[in-house]
Amino acid sequence: MPYYRLKDLIKAIRACKTAADERAVIQKESATIRTSFKEENNDARHANVAKLLYIHMLGYPAHFGQIECLKLVASNRFADKRLGYLGIMLLLDENQEVLTLVTNSLKNDMNHSNMYIVGLALCTLGNISSPEMARDLCAEVEKLLGSTNTYIRKKAALCAMRIIRKVPDLQENFFSRAKSLLNDRNHGVLLTGTTFITELCHQNSEALETFRKAVPLLVRHMKSLVTAGYSPEHDVTGVTDPFLQVKILRLLRILGKGDSEASEAMNDILAQVATNTESAKNVGNSILYETVQTIMEIQSEPGLRVLAINILGKFLTNRDNNIRYVALTTLNKTVSIDANPVQRHRNIILDCLRDGDISIRRRALELAFALINESNVRVLTRELLAFLEVADNEFKQGMTTKICLAADRFAPNKRWHIDTVLRVLKLAGNYVREEILSNFIRLIVLTTDLNAYTVQKLYAALKTDISQESLTLAGVWVIGEYGDILLKGGSFEEEEIVREVTESDVVDLMESILAGPYANQVTRGFVLTALMKLTARFTNSVVIQRIQANLERFSTSIEVEIQQRAVEYNNLFKVESIRPAILERMPAPEVKDETNTNRPTDDVAVGNSETGTLLDLAGLSNSGKAVETKNTVDILEDIFGNVATAVPTTSSKKDDIMSLFDIPNNTTTTATSNKATTVLGAKPANPLDSYTAYDENGFKITLDPSKDASSPNVLNIMVTFHNVAVGSQIQNLLFQAAVHKTQKLQMQTPSSTNIAPGSTATQLIRVANPQKTNVRLKLRIVYQTSPDTKIDEITEFSGFPQEVW
Repeated sequence: MPYYRLKDLIKAIRACKTAADERAVIQKESATIRTSFKEENNDARHANVAKLLYIHMLGYPAHFGQIECLKLVASNRFADKRLGYLGIMLLLDENQEVLTLVTNSLKNDMNHSNMYIVGLALCTLGNISSPEMARDLCAEVEKLLGSTNTYIRKKAALCAMRIIRKVPDLQENFFSRAKSLLNDRNHGVLLTGTTFITELCHQNSEALETFRKAVPLLVRHMKSLVTAGYSPEHDVTGVTDPFLQVKILRLLRILGKGDSEASEAMNDILAQVATNTESAKNVGNSILYETVQTIMEIQSEPGLRVLAINILGKFLTNRDNNIRYVALTTLNKTVSIDANPVQRHRNIILDCLRDGDISIRRRALELAFALINESNVRVLTRELLAFLEVADNEFKQGMTTKICLAADRFAPNKRWHIDTVLRVLKLAGNYVREEILSNFIRLIVLTTDLNAYTVQKLYAALKTDISQESLTLAGVWVIGEYGDILLKGGSFEEEEIVREVTESDVVDLMESILAGPYANQVTRGFVLTALMKLTARFTNSVVIQRIQANLERFSTSIEVEIQQRAVEYNNLFKVESIRPAILERMPAPEVKDETNTNRPTDDVAVGNSETGTLLDLAGLSNSGKAVETKNTVDILEDIFGNVATAVPTTSSKKDDIMSLFDIPNNTTTTATSNKATTVLGAKPANPLDSYTAYDENGFKITLDPSKDASSPNVLNIMVTFHNVAVGSQIQNLLFQAAVHKTQKLQMQTPSSTNIAPGSTATQLIRVANPQKTNVRLKLRIVYQTSPDTKIDEITEFSGFPQEVW
């Protein structure tokens, strides 16, 4: 077998033209090294371990050399120890049992007379120490922290950091030694000591109180660094030891947070650093950045905060994208604390929206939205709308939501609010969230004095562009509701407004939307409903016949929902007496809160108001999934067919606006009727027979139906829970129910969720059944018969006779 020296091995590997050739060389050399290890060849051990470490660096297995590294460490030669410790750090980790054999060697070398051998031992312990090794060698490291040799003190401080991370209980052993490190004149020791104390303060609140007393000492060190003249040993591009300055600033930030006395002591030096540090190079910028972070974190003076924000503003003009990104990120954190100083740099922030770097644009956009208030909403919204026009698609949904929310919150008047949202719909209508569109419709309905202006603006916008879905949906809805107002026109100083609109023009627009390339099922549903509503707004019989012909055309549509709507609308023409009343204007929709993505999602009322969700009733876990519900929902769709609220659909359709058209939607839960609820415990009128819905484990549930005296379409069901078990209490009862989607369900809270043996509890259910269909209940029953026994069952009940429902 060939035997290579380290240099020869490197040359041989580099000369390989393929990976297979390289593997062959490595395998042959590894076999040679193994043979040498077995022969206990002491003379070749050093060279073999060196080659093995190179092989390890290339990613090939080298674990068979671990014991040889331990033998090198036991050698008296420094070169052998150095290579042995390097091998241990590379080939071993804290979880391997072989590591326990190193403890004695480390302890001996820590007491060695050669400071470099002591440094090797400390470096190795600091890299691979296990909790057991940390406990065994803690006393040795603590003793070395007090060494007269600065090199050893520096290494010991870094090693102590590893020890307290592995065994936090040993922190108090180092308090006194750590204090002495701050008095050291050597910059290396001071740097490592500051780092060590920072770690102590992060982990231990007691250390925080202890080292707050050292703030004046740290301030003196910082002052000497700032005012020191040129020192070739510590100078970095004209700045004295920037690494130490950064470490001291970080420690001051920790010590000053939440402590007014400590903060007061460091205010002056922070101001001095902020004003005297040169920002022409990155070294100065790093110190200024840490200074700003410290100023904003501690209880600093207002003037000092303004100075810090001005430094960040100066960073924004820097050509280096990294510095600008850091500035924008820090300003985003700062604006919530003190927005006024940040407002002064508004123009520079808006300029960042045009930056070529997408991460800069993203941070600038977040900051721009945070700066919006009553005084600047017009200016900032104008700039944001200009950016929306050219923004990447990934920005558009978030931007449309935030612009509309800002307009809703800070709008100076309703007309400006409507114009702003309309502009958003024109620029990015395909990216507008459904709740934003719903709120816009609500704004239009409530702003009656601007209905004529709004409907004309939307009509003019649709004449120009029907490619933006949300714009089309809003325009079609508003024209359907206020088509008669559109025909009247108005005197508005707007170029976009069409002065004269005829009934035929409106129908032409609707037909063009239906025939256009952007129409989908939801759009067609909106248009059909709008056309139907226009039959009650228009008077021209010819136009009404055109509308009826369009509806007739869709009565054979392959889309079931569209076909159903068209057929139902055509049938309405046969009952002229009620058609105008059915097609009256819709009331304002409910206010939507879905724009807050962090709000609780379990708003569906299902008996237990704290934990009930339709998703639970379906036997699915709702953890980690958004359940799309409405604040006013207290009815459940039939989960036999489609569990609507379980998982939100990803389609781009506006479910909430669909409800305004009475278009059935399989992705949302319908709202309950606002009929008076029955007080829990009230006796039902006309009581009928009692029916058993569940009888297991000594727990029985009976249903007592009765017709509601005030409404013949409402069925009251008194649910009675019977604990017939002997000596076993029913605890934490949860009862949930769901009905068919043609029915509506309302549940009162139970009289008790804990039922003693032989006792009962009650709960009232009201089912609105206008179509007089069979009442089928899907029930979920959850209860405990003992602390360790939880029963969770789902059952169905459809045993009510026809005379009941």
